[in-house]
Amino acid sequence: MSDSPAIEVTGLVKRFRREILTRDWGTWKTVLLRPFQRQRRRDLFTVLDGVSFAIDPGRTVAIIGQNGSGKSTLLKILAGIYKPDAGKVAVRGRVSSLIELGAGFHPDFSGRENVFLNGTILGLSKKEISERYDRIVAYSGLGDFIDAPVRTYSSGMYVRLGFSVAVNVNPDVLLVDEVLAVGDEAFAHKCEDKINEFKRAGKTICLVTHDLGAVEKFADEAIWLDGGSVAAQGHPKQVIDAYRQKVAASEDAIRRDEGAQPQAILDQARWGDGAVEIEGLRLLDGQGQARAVFATGDAFTVEMDYHLKQPLTDLAFGIAFRNAQDVLCYGTNTGIDRQDLGRAPERGVVSFKALRLDLVQGTYFLDVAAHAKDGRVYDYFKRAASFAVRSGVGDEGVFRPPHAWDIRPQGEKR
Repeated sequence: MSDSPAIEVTGLVKRFRREILTRDWGTWKTVLLRPFQRQRRRDLFTVLDGVSFAIDPGRTVAIIGQNGSGKSTLLKILAGIYKPDAGKVAVRGRVSSLIELGAGFHPDFSGRENVFLNGTILGLSKKEISERYDRIVAYSGLGDFIDAPVRTYSSGMYVRLGFSVAVNVNPDVLLVDEVLAVGDEAFAHKCEDKINEFKRAGKTICLVTHDLGAVEKFADEAIWLDGGSVAAQGHPKQVIDAYRQKVAASEDAIRRDEGAQPQAILDQARWGDGAVEIEGLRLLDGQGQARAVFATGDAFTVEMDYHLKQPLTDLAFGIAFRNAQDVLCYGTNTGIDRQDLGRAPERGVVSFKALRLDLVQGTYFLDVAAHAKDGRVYDYFKRAASFAVRSGVGDEGVFRPPHAWDIRPQGEKR
């Protein structure tokens, strides 16, 4: 194995020119006097800013990040489609790429003709393509459609043909963008088998994907791009955890901002005789910070500001969680939990504290209430707040109990 990296990127910078057409028409007179005049404003925006990394031969590396972070642009530079504005890029060995749907295909050519066209672009001679042709068509599963114009193909057929050509040119380096997600389940399994086959053969694979499960499954290493720069690089699980924390923080900020805005009346219902008014509501984490996105297992606190409009001796407070399908996930109140509130102050704060929020991933809604112990409602606020739960696991349902698995021979005691 060569000592040189299969892919080496140093100080990579890529900028694009953005041109915005503006019209300053204000009246019909200006339209008539300057009917075709358009003002152009040009500026540059940086997509990749000082990106550096190296990939050793035989390694599978996944590039992750949010939309607009520069992942696909980076892959196109590695494939030679774009040229860098600054920095150096070296890709050693024969490169095969599946960058975007239908790239390298002519829509009016048949699948057969496009196999030869695409194979030539990837560096194969006509003889080499002919030798591989039957294998390419069989792998794609297109059958008689191979002689139909590719403009008649579905997106899945595009992907199958493109991937079939890409993996049958025997590349040293395979570059794959998110387009694999377009294929059907059966073809996805074939792609997985081929990627594993390439890994066993010591091929270098660079994969751009939003499927974090696939990253953990296939990648030896992960690179997280954030705003055009490398935010983290290393073991897939560690990089994914850092990425998820950033995404959760961004989503939390958005949800909290949305929560501060007036909500549509159809999303809420409120009733009661008004003896008590719930004036404020906060969702807090274990450090007492306001949050709208929590991880499964996080500490979770609901704080309610209330105002007693008259003295009460039978006051109880309650909460309820409902999922997006309006299924009651959990509900309780201070009466059920045998919490004696004593003489409640006229204005006060009541807190519900959960040591663990054992809900599976999803969006949930919170109902809060103040009522008499006999059930008479003072103030019931349905869907008073919403929050999201995020989890790195894929279990389903509502409740995720702390658990462990074990196996032992029958008859053996613990």
